[in-house]
Amino acid sequence: MTKTYLWSLAVALMCLSPTVFAGVQIGGTRLVYDGNSKMGTISVTNPDDRPYLIQSWVSSQEDEDDSDDTFITTPPLFRLEPNSQNSVRVIYSSNTLPDDQESVYWLNIKIIPTSNRQASNDLLITVKNKMKLFYRPAVLNGDPLLAFKKLKFRQRDGKLAVFNPTPYSVSLYDLTVNGATMTKPPMVLPSQEIVLGQKVQIGSPVSWRAINDFGGITPEQKMKVVTD
Repeated sequence: MTKTYLWSLAVALMCLSPTVFAGVQIGGTRLVYDGNSKMGTISVTNPDDRPYLIQSWVSSQEDEDDSDDTFITTPPLFRLEPNSQNSVRVIYSSNTLPDDQESVYWLNIKIIPTSNRQASNDLLITVKNKMKLFYRPAVLNGDPLLAFKKLKFRQRDGKLAVFNPTPYSVSLYDLTVNGATMTKPPMVLPSQEIVLGQKVQIGSPVSWRAINDFGGITPEQKMKVVTD
């Protein structure tokens, strides 16, 4: 492991807590599936005194719930007993994704409370968590934890454009242009350029932070808008 990787892991463990939904804790806010491994795994913990049903599947788009057979989850549905822990395992089940860059999918984990026969007035609410699933092929150039530093900000017809020259996806946490911060900055896919709405000039100051593999926030980066 690189020093950068170990430092980021330490920061993430100190600063972040598991995601909690309906009494169930999910062991992360994103899942990075290493192509060197047979599967990606994320923990699901129930500290509550009631059982839950856990259902999981992978979809190809954030705004879609349909299952995509590129990945399968196992077990797709299981009962999580009180004060217990299990794992959702994600398996790459096809051979269709590019091997020279990351691919992004969405892992859905639905938490379904079980009814208590002795408490007929219980309000049962099903909660669904959708997180990014990054499939990272076995051999990629560069360090994924440094990919955010490689972003290029250009002027395109008077507007700001961001270009990602790396084989890794970069999820921006915040983006500030000429002192104004974007509320919902985008995720920039490998080799993708996105033209944003902000009007800029050559030399306009830009600063940004990204979300790393562990759900932590990177240090701020700064540059000035260039022509190309």
